[in-house]
Amino acid sequence: MQLDRRQTLAAALAAALPSPAWGARPSKGRPAVADGGTYAALALQLAARSVERAPDRAAARAQIIAMIGEVAAKLRSSKIFIEQYSGSRLRLAVLPEYLFTSYPGRISIPAFADLAAIAPGGPEYEALGRVASDAGLFLAGNAYETDANFPGLYFQTSFVVAPSGDVVLRYRRLNSMFAPTPHDVWSKYLDVYGLDGVFPVARTEIGNLAAIASEEILYPEIARAHALRGAEIFVHSSSEIGSPEPTQKHIARRARAFENLAYVVSANTAGIEGTSMPLASADGNSAVIDWKGRVMAESNSGETFTAFGEIDLGAVRDARRKPGMTNYLARQRTELFAEAYKTVVQPADSLLKDGELVSPDRDHFRRVQEGVVERLAKAGLI
Repeated sequence: MQLDRRQTLAAALAAALPSPAWGARPSKGRPAVADGGTYAALALQLAARSVERAPDRAAARAQIIAMIGEVAAKLRSSKIFIEQYSGSRLRLAVLPEYLFTSYPGRISIPAFADLAAIAPGGPEYEALGRVASDAGLFLAGNAYETDANFPGLYFQTSFVVAPSGDVVLRYRRLNSMFAPTPHDVWSKYLDVYGLDGVFPVARTEIGNLAAIASEEILYPEIARAHALRGAEIFVHSSSEIGSPEPTQKHIARRARAFENLAYVVSANTAGIEGTSMPLASADGNSAVIDWKGRVMAESNSGETFTAFGEIDLGAVRDARRKPGMTNYLARQRTELFAEAYKTVVQPADSLLKDGELVSPDRDHFRRVQEGVVERLAKAGLI
């Protein structure tokens, strides 16, 4: 794939030109979405558990499966309380970022892929499917995942599992500082999955769902690209520093909600177990935010289900279809920015050489960014 093709695709992405309108029909075989109705959504704040001390792959996988069972029990109890307390049926639960493994640290990319990254259709997804089915809800989460098309690598994947047990959304994180992303193998990734595989939106009976991973909430382009492809609810799995003061992510969550007229259900970790890092370093502030950017519920620290709120699909759809100054989606003039977004800042395909995969060391990504900073400085842009 030539560079000009990548730039053309990038410009089209920024302008959302290939995207269906947000009132597009559901995909074939998917249930129609009712315009009315409300339900409860939960950002379930739980402690992530590292697998870095697992002696081998089998032990790491056994730990993951066992933890899925623990999550099922906590979700079951949370659901009972929320439904009895609020009177609304719980239809969506979001789990924190890398809940079942924690982050890789300095483990090499091939080693971590073998130790902890799960395979699409593997036993871990089967177990998660049973959790969603038993609870009768859509279960969103985040995990490191292998891909047979990219051996030796892993992608950080946000997923949604339907009550049927099927995975209905698989989104790979696009902007990560120290891990492979689809953009690092962009030419091949587009050839395999196309643009629909880059910005997937699941059209379901509880609304149009899209995922934003961790710090990607700080990048407005990612949320906007999803919104222009139909997303009404962003499921955001995160592991971040909590604070009583507004953090960057706290501010960004509210901004992504109101500027896209979309709900944000954001689940943070309640700390990370099994590492040398102090437990509560990434803890608190899970939240449900409505389409006006208002925080409907926000948790304190520790494991808790207290971040839950009501999703009103009818309200957000009415707002999106109503002419007015606050209809920010309908007022977008995306062609204005297409040319500006052709400028390459962080280059694609840094893990491809002559079309073949390159297995990077952990410092590869820092070296790439150092090159970007140097180039932008020489151009007088920073």
